[in-house]
Amino acid sequence: MIKITLPDGSTREFEAGISALDVAKSISDGLARNTISAIVNGKQVETATPITEDATVQLLTWNDDLGKKAFWHSSAHLLAQAILEFYPDAKLTIGPAIENGFYYDVDFGDETLSEKDFEKIEKKMLENAKKDSHFKLYPVSKADALKEYEGNPFKTELIENLNDGDITFCTHDNFTDLCRGGHIPSTGIVKAVKILNAAGAYWRGDEKNPQLTRVYGISFPKQKELTEYLEKLEEAKRRDHRKLGKELGIFAFSEKVGQGLPLWLPKGAALRKKLENFLSEAQKKAGYEFVMTPHIGNIELYKTSGHYEKYGADSFQPIKTPNEGEEYFLKPMNCPHHCEIYKVGQWSYRDLPKRFAEFGTVYRYEQSGELHGLTRVRCFTQDDAHLFCTPDQLLSEFEGVIDLVLYVFRNLGFEDFVTQVSLRDPENREKYIGTDENWEKAENAIITAAKNKGLKTVVEYGEAAFYGPKLDFMVKDALGRKWQLGTIQVDYNLPERFDLSYIGSDGEKHRPVMIHRAPFGSMERFIAILLENTAGDFPLWLAPDQYILLPISEKYVDYAKKVSQLLENHDISGLIDERNEKTGKKIRDAELAKYPFMLIVGENEENGGTVSVRRRGEGDLGTMPLDDFIAYFKNAAEFNAEFGS
Repeated sequence: MIKITLPDGSTREFEAGISALDVAKSISDGLARNTISAIVNGKQVETATPITEDATVQLLTWNDDLGKKAFWHSSAHLLAQAILEFYPDAKLTIGPAIENGFYYDVDFGDETLSEKDFEKIEKKMLENAKKDSHFKLYPVSKADALKEYEGNPFKTELIENLNDGDITFCTHDNFTDLCRGGHIPSTGIVKAVKILNAAGAYWRGDEKNPQLTRVYGISFPKQKELTEYLEKLEEAKRRDHRKLGKELGIFAFSEKVGQGLPLWLPKGAALRKKLENFLSEAQKKAGYEFVMTPHIGNIELYKTSGHYEKYGADSFQPIKTPNEGEEYFLKPMNCPHHCEIYKVGQWSYRDLPKRFAEFGTVYRYEQSGELHGLTRVRCFTQDDAHLFCTPDQLLSEFEGVIDLVLYVFRNLGFEDFVTQVSLRDPENREKYIGTDENWEKAENAIITAAKNKGLKTVVEYGEAAFYGPKLDFMVKDALGRKWQLGTIQVDYNLPERFDLSYIGSDGEKHRPVMIHRAPFGSMERFIAILLENTAGDFPLWLAPDQYILLPISEKYVDYAKKVSQLLENHDISGLIDERNEKTGKKIRDAELAKYPFMLIVGENEENGGTVSVRRRGEGDLGTMPLDDFIAYFKNAAEFNAEFGS
């Protein structure tokens, strides 16, 4: 007999060789019907996989993220099967599940796949799914695997990098693929599919390698769920920050400036400035000091920090000085510079913590195929800060940063989020620097702080920074998509590498602990997500232009200017539409441009010292004396959000 331990801590005994599906049946028939995958001793397996020893077992349904992963990975097999039926000479490469759906990278050779081919592939996938074929995973020798794929250089390369005894194939119906496992029981569970897109992708993400066609798809156990998802996709297109950014005049890109290098237009610059002022005020109250550092640094700086070794391949090439033979990097991170700022002073334990903050622009060389609006760029500004504290101060400082991140999220409407404890990959310690002892101390501090603050957390192994573990804030936007925004990191390693110290109460030198943090993450990504989450309807306090004045004819432009000046004196920002257009068109254009307030002025308003007020989303509010409008504006809840009320 073997002992099976379930997630609630309960245990059951079974004959050796039972499967996860058998475990589900022993609990209830309903659970067995809904179980589509399982985690056995930490590894995701098929529900039919025999369990031969004591094990912890987690049963997965469609409602579990890992259940969806198995569902979508299995659907990628259906996609590959359908592709080969229409394109028998195509060469398959890899087909993983992703956050929403799956893809398969395919070399179509001389043939091409276009959008008009999607429907026939979808129909074929569903036709094959209805056969209700079981997914069967079985081991294959390296020699046999190489023989099977001798005409496919991509699969051959994958197999060459595997050890004999670690290679498995998966078969369903008439289709077989090299695969490590993690499938649903059978194809019949897949009831709805959609091919979403086809795009170019380099083999293994290297532009020196052959270009493949990446076919994206998604699938569901019910047609209704697919319909709802496609409706969300349409809403996402409407909210796409690239579309809104152009329509609202927030940012632009120029081929002459370069790919992935955003240009901030006046409204975008005003938006950024308001965000910076908002966070700067909060940081000032929390005891931060503001610093500024250069956009470049000597290559030795990044060799000391470890960034050169870990990120050198993702950085722009070094800049060499003409005569002295020095090499400089466009900075990929602000933290090495802040370490050097700390090192300028001589600190005692009484001086700590030191909290250095900077809106610092950094540079990464992202491949052109991976660039995407503001969410993936080659230069971005981090709302960066680095705290240097004693070990005894670490927990309280970390909790203070959590409070700051929550303050930012609350005031910007991000209420649905999970905090991710990002730890080292236990199987690949070479990716990280520092001792096990320091890593354990850092990880324990994060876990304790999150618990003390009552945060809902998930643990992800392998997601830590190379110098320390992180607490990442994974935010869900209005469409239910997850984004990583704020991050807080504990670092015992850079203080050692830069030989940072303070004088303790014993008169001896001690090493400070370093906290890296960025509540926004990057200004670019944060604004992109904010644009999509709000659909461009920013909180009143944050709107780049909070009103637009609409004189009904040019005779009233001078009065509009007087009104505008008075509003500016009260820190209410906006502009005047002086175009020679009908008032109705000006109102329609202002609605499209998402101005929070439209203030219409004509003869009656000029004579009475008033404005006719329209508020976005509420319509006509009537005519108000200017003082009444200013009071109304300042009492608006959105305006007060800037101050945390």
